[in-house]
Amino acid sequence: MESGSVTTPFGRRPMTLGMLASQASARKIEPGQSIDKWKLYRALCEAKPLLGITDRALAVLNALLSFYPKGELSRESGLVVFPSNAQLSLRAHGMAEQTIRRHLAALIEAGLLIRKDSPNGKRYARKEQGGEIREAFGFSLAPLLVRAEEIERLAAEVAAERLQLQRLRERLTLCRRDIAKLIEMALEEGAAGGWNKIHLHFRAVIERLPRSPSADQVATTLDELELLREEIVNQLEMQVKAQNQSGNAQHFERHIQNSNPHPFIELEPSFETKQGATADDRSAGWAEPITRIPKNEERDGRAATTKSASSTNDRLKSFPLGLVLQACPEIAAYGPQGSVGTWRDLMAAAVVVRSMLGVSPSAYEQACEIMGPENAATVMACVLERAGHINSAGGYLRDLTRRAERGEFAIGPMLMALARNLPVRGRTG
Repeated sequence: MESGSVTTPFGRRPMTLGMLASQASARKIEPGQSIDKWKLYRALCEAKPLLGITDRALAVLNALLSFYPKGELSRESGLVVFPSNAQLSLRAHGMAEQTIRRHLAALIEAGLLIRKDSPNGKRYARKEQGGEIREAFGFSLAPLLVRAEEIERLAAEVAAERLQLQRLRERLTLCRRDIAKLIEMALEEGAAGGWNKIHLHFRAVIERLPRSPSADQVATTLDELELLREEIVNQLEMQVKAQNQSGNAQHFERHIQNSNPHPFIELEPSFETKQGATADDRSAGWAEPITRIPKNEERDGRAATTKSASSTNDRLKSFPLGLVLQACPEIAAYGPQGSVGTWRDLMAAAVVVRSMLGVSPSAYEQACEIMGPENAATVMACVLERAGHINSAGGYLRDLTRRAERGEFAIGPMLMALARNLPVRGRTG
C-alpha cells in the first residue's frame, strides 16, 4: 500500500512546489473511487492539447498503465507501478531509455504522475509472505484518479471544439461553392458589375486562411465570405428586379422632375465627418449642417414632413448622368468594364461601392425605395468621393434616407460642392 507521507526525489533532482502540490492532491482520493484505466487513457488522448502533453509522452503513459495489474484504478488495489526503463522501452515500441526519461519528466511536470523514489533510486516492491505488496517504489498513478473528472471534462471540451470546427468547415465549403458558382454564372450571363474584382477579393480571403486553421480563424473567414455571398446575391437580385420593372434602357435613363422648386436643403450632418476636416471641406458643405427653408416652405413645413414615403421620389430631383459623373469621377472605375455609360452602369457600380464601404444591403435597399434607384446610386457616388471624411458610410446613408423620406434632403448641393472642389483635387480635361 502507498504511504501517506511526502516523498522527495532521489539524487540531484530537486523538490518543487508543484511536486508537493501533486502529492497533496493525490491524498484526496475519495473512498471507493475508481475508474477504468483505458477509458481514462482515451480521455487523456483527447484532452492532450489542453494538458500540454505529446503523443510520445502518452505512449510512455500507455506502457506504464499496462504494468498496472487491474482494469480499474483504485486506492485499494495500489496505485504505484515499478517497471524498469528496459521494460518500459519494450512496451513503448523500443523507445530509447533517454527519451523515456524525458517523457516521464514531462508527465510528472504535467501533474499526471508522481515519482515515488526508493532509498537507492531503484524501482521495486516489498511484498508480504502471502505475496501482497506492502510498499512499492516507482511511479504513482494517483494523480490520474484524482483528476479523472477534470480530464474527462477537458476531453469533452476538445471534442466539442473539434465538432464545431467540423461544422464550420462544412459551412465554409458550402459558402465557397456558392460564391464560386455565382461569380461564374454572372460572368457567363454577362451581368453588370466588377466581377473580376469580386473574384480577386474572394480568392484573397480564401488564401489568408492557414493550412490548418483554428475554429476562430475559420469562423472569421466564414463571416467574410457569408457577407460577400449576401452582397453578390443582393447585387444579382437587384439587377433581376430592375430588368423586371422595365425591359428597355429608357427606364434607367429617365429623370424625375421635382414638383417643389424650393426644397429643403441640408448637407452632410457634422457627426458623420471625421475630425480634422479642412476649411475647404467646411466651406463645401461637408462638415457643417446647413439648413435653408424658404418662406413659402415655412408655412407648409409641417405638411411637408408628414408626406408619405411613396411621394419622396417625386420630390427628390434627379440630375443628368453627365453631371453626376462630372462631380463624382471615382465611381466610373467600379462600373462594368471599368466605365459608366448609362444609369444601369451607375447602379451596378454603386452596389460594388456599397460593399466596399461596408454599407449593409438593407440600408442601400431602403435608400433605393425612398430615393429611387438613380438617386440612391448618385448618393453612393458622392459618398465615395468623400469616403475619407465619413466615419460610417452606412449610418450616413441611413440618415440621408430618413431625411429624404421627410422631404428634408436634396442631392443638388452635394453635387455642386463636389463639382466646385474638382479643380482643387486636380481634375484634368
